[in-house]
Formats: sequence, structure tokens, C-alpha cells
Amino acid sequence: MEAAQKIRHAVAQVSLLRQAVLADPALATALQQVKRVQSRRFAGTYADLLSAGPYAAASGFFLTELYSDKDYADRDAQFARIAGAIERFFPQQVAGTAVALAELHAVTEDLDQAMAVDWRAQARSEMSDAVRYTMAWRGVGRRSERESQLKVVLGIGEQMARLTRTPGLRVMLKMMRGPAVAAGLASLQRFLETGFDTFAAMARKPGGAEEFLGIIQERESALLAMLFDAPLVACETELARTLGQAP
Repeated sequence: MEAAQKIRHAVAQVSLLRQAVLADPALATALQQVKRVQSRRFAGTYADLLSAGPYAAASGFFLTELYSDKDYADRDAQFARIAGAIERFFPQQVAGTAVALAELHAVTEDLDQAMAVDWRAQARSEMSDAVRYTMAWRGVGRRSERESQLKVVLGIGEQMARLTRTPGLRVMLKMMRGPAVAAGLASLQRFLETGFDTFAAMARKPGGAEEFLGIIQERESALLAMLFDAPLVACETELARTLGQAP
């Protein structure tokens, strides 16, 4: 399947999920709450990296572009409308990153919506966000998809790191800014330029990108294992600490 077809397929999946949410206001509220907890959790897990140091910008990029609770509808609409242009305007390796991003978004929206259904079912005032989130996570299950989701996130990071080593690509991206915006690719252009500059800055430190992605893998894998396998009280304590709440 060509890049354009893969992008359109992923965006169509997200569109169907969004239609279900629009038809159910209670589900929409639950979904927003789940995404907000996940964004806070990432910010807490990586507070040390986000505050200062060589990985602050990269952590901010991941939080904003991959773990945020913001609405990506505008970027999705652009992807669907001009998916074919991605193959024409951007080099093959850049198109591959766009495909991975679209497919990651589809998987994430599917898992988040499943979480929202369970989250809504756990609506009891005495339940903390940490317990409610853990129960929703375990109610959804789908461990292999969670592991695959993390691999795709890391893969996007690895692709961005490789792009920074492509001679002349940063100049090419800058030259494409005008045509990309005119073609309706502004969101993708911004993502690529920001990601490129973020990983290029890390690359100035030998092994910097690899070290950063290793930290992401270690911490996210530990979280995944905890949410599936640890006693509920341990999950509540750790998540509450990460979310800045008393257990």
C-alpha cells in the first residue's frame, strides 16, 4: 500500500472514532478526561527532563506531538485531503514518518476511546484518577497493542534522528515551507521542522538521540508493566505521585 493510501486509511479510522464520540457527549467528556490524565502523567514521568538539560526540547516535542490532550483534527483533515501530495512534496523517508504518525494516531485514538468507555463505567466520586485510570487500563487490556504503540513511538523518534543525518534535508525542508503551506501541509511541515531541529540539537551530543529514546523506552515499558501486573495499591501510589495527587 502506498504512503497516501496508508495515511487515508488511518485518518478514516480516526474519523469513524470521532463520529462515535460526537454522538455521545458523555463519552466525549470521558475521553477528554482520559487524555488529560495521560498528558499529566507524561509530564510527571518526565518532569526531570522537561525542566532543563539536553533533553528538555525533545521531551516537550514528545509531550506536545505524541502524548498531548490537544485536538489533532486539523492535522488529520490536512492529511486526508492532501495525502497524495505528501509523496510528491516530501522525500520517501519523510513520507514514511508521516505514515507512521498517522497510523500511531489511529491506534492511540482507538485505545483512548476504549479507555474512555471503561473510565465512564467507573464513575464513582470516591475513586481517585489513579485508581480509575488503572482499572480502565486493565479493563481494556490489549497488551500487545500497547507494546506495539510504544514501538511505533520509538520508531518515529528513530526516524527523526535518521532524518537529521540526511545531507541537505534541513535546507530542503526550509525551501518546502511555502509550497507545503500552500498545499495545506502546514501542520505536517511544522511537525517535521520542529522534530528535525529538536533531534538535530540532540545529535550534537554523541549518542544523544539514542540515549533519550532509551529513557523513553525504559520508563514507558516500566509503566506498561506496572499497569498490567502490579497490585492495584502500587499502581495507585505511583500514578498519584506522578499526577501530583495524594494517593
